Amino acid sequence: MGNSISDQKEQLNFLYGKMELLMTMLDSIEPEAAGVEEIDRIIEMLDEIENKCKRFRNDLKED
Repeated sequence: MGNSISDQKEQLNFLYGKMELLMTMLDSIEPEAAGVEEIDRIIEMLDEIENKCKRFRNDLKED
């Protein structure tokens, strides 16, 4: 596992990076050919981003 990201700017950069990766993935998928695996991966990525947002929000509340 990686180091904890505690700086708010680093947290935002991390989230932007994850969103860019998700957008790149979405752009590369052919809608007519997308299978269950691709959809599951998109849902997994969205869940990861949501969990990081919640974690970062909680970190801000603790400060």
